[in-house]
Amino acid sequence: MSLKVYSGAKGELVDFVPLEDNKVKMYVCGPTVYNYIHIGNARPFIVFDTVRKYLKYRGYKVTYIQNITDIDDKMINKANELGITVKELADKFSAAYLEDIKALNIETADVIPKATEHIESIITMVSKLIEKEYAYLIDGSVYYDVSKFAGYGKLSRQDMEEIQHGSRVDVDVEKRNPADFALWKAAKPGEPSWDSPWGKGRPGWHIECSAMSAEYFGPQFDIHAGGIDLMFPHHENEVAQSEAASGVSPSVKYWLHNGFITMDKEKMSKSLGNMVLCRDMVDKYGGETVRLYMLSGHFRVPLNFSEDLIVQASQGLKRLYNVTDRLENMLEVASAYPSDNDKKFMNSLQVYRDSFIESMDNDFNTPQAIAVLYNLAKDANMYLDNSGDKISADLINHTLNLFSEFGAVLGILRNIRKKESLPEDLMLLIREREEARRRKDWSRSDQIRDTLNSHGIRLNDTPYGVQWTKTVS
Repeated sequence: MSLKVYSGAKGELVDFVPLEDNKVKMYVCGPTVYNYIHIGNARPFIVFDTVRKYLKYRGYKVTYIQNITDIDDKMINKANELGITVKELADKFSAAYLEDIKALNIETADVIPKATEHIESIITMVSKLIEKEYAYLIDGSVYYDVSKFAGYGKLSRQDMEEIQHGSRVDVDVEKRNPADFALWKAAKPGEPSWDSPWGKGRPGWHIECSAMSAEYFGPQFDIHAGGIDLMFPHHENEVAQSEAASGVSPSVKYWLHNGFITMDKEKMSKSLGNMVLCRDMVDKYGGETVRLYMLSGHFRVPLNFSEDLIVQASQGLKRLYNVTDRLENMLEVASAYPSDNDKKFMNSLQVYRDSFIESMDNDFNTPQAIAVLYNLAKDANMYLDNSGDKISADLINHTLNLFSEFGAVLGILRNIRKKESLPEDLMLLIREREEARRRKDWSRSDQIRDTLNSHGIRLNDTPYGVQWTKTVS
């Protein structure tokens, strides 16, 4: 089995092959921190956190970057409206964002760069674009000349005539081309600003991601992800900036875009006023339920917001916990040795694992993966119904391990075996070791075993999979 992802440029699924063997560099566009995130904002954060979890589950070493935009027009306007500084606004809602994603079991990014902390990198890239004649100055502002970049429009598959027709001209700015965009904005009275070779000013929105991804990843990396609304112009402009500055193409090997959360067939957004705050839904239904709801549709397809659907997710999650609770409760009376039927059921667990992997390998198809989890729950319940008290601890542990394994990828079922649970990073290491053993990468397998031993985790390889035990508290 091999992981396949959708290529917008080719209009088909393609094999996922990282630039560097077994390592994935992944950059995800983060929030502009001027308000609490709504359900629509949360979708890409949940989706691409799940992508990261799955890549790690498959044995890849993932470096994950998610930026925070802490200076732009919306932030300046909001700060003025509240009578506070832009930094005060950014600090408040950056902290709120981190609280919200923690409640959704979203793993903190390896790096969380902020635009205002990377002004020097931004100025360096803008200077390079001016030097290469891709950018020009007007009254202290710097604009990117899209006509100079031959590939402009290739990401969103538009030609220049379409782009020109749909572009607007900024008020009081005599740009060379309506589609040209700001790299650096000259300072206005009362706005935050920084010194630059062109006078005081602040970065445009698009340049921050290009400059920061280049600083941490270099001129080329594996995955860039965000909402479909960012494909044009934000990501299109990133391609133009990054590739013009570095001369390396493509700057990103795989672009992943999630569909909108809609309400009454309209995109959910702060500007339309049709938003539902993420934290309100988490308070009402719990973070795992919200996450399961978000993953119930394929990430590239729009997902309609409906509390009925969230209630369905809550009921589905309850069914899963009912089965795992039932298994845990039976451990106290479990037999020491598996029966022949127990062995047959344990052998069948690999079928669920293969189906789960097949689903996720198909462009991260979480609805199919969740269906596999529900089938496992149904069949486990049926087996327990037919077995009465005659069931072995081996069967219970292997089945619970599989629920935990799938749950770790999807970011749910965190309360399984709470007394004997392992941190997510250690569970993923166990899974990575299994993948290494399948590849007959014995060196990596032994290395992971030693790492787990250092954490007091002992592994026992059985015909039905690996079992772990804690040897220290």
